[in-house]
Amino acid sequence: MAPSPNPSDNVKAENDGICPVVGTIERIGSEWRLIVLHVLQDGERRFSELRKETDASSSTLSRVLDELEDSGLVNRRVDEQRLATYYSLTESGRELAPVFEELREWGTDNLDHASDESA
Repeated sequence: MAPSPNPSDNVKAENDGICPVVGTIERIGSEWRLIVLHVLQDGERRFSELRKETDASSSTLSRVLDELEDSGLVNRRVDEQRLATYYSLTESGRELAPVFEELREWGTDNLDHASDESA
């Protein structure tokens, strides 16, 4: 007797087209990651500058920057002479600029409408 197909295999096959979207959301999708990535779209920042611009605590910002660096979206540069650490986007991080623009436009067009529709 042939083994019966695993139902989760069917779901996986049906969702293969959405997997890159899910993977992207997992990689950039926390609120703090999005905020830091957005700020870095304007160029390199020191840790202290990122703290001021994002209003994140030092521990949160440090964790988020480590996550983004591990994900290949952010570069860390240490300047020994100035005793400063700088952060900038990698090429992959810079490629998110049009994605952020599309999300901003979608949010502008749709988020207010969603609250109107639920009222």
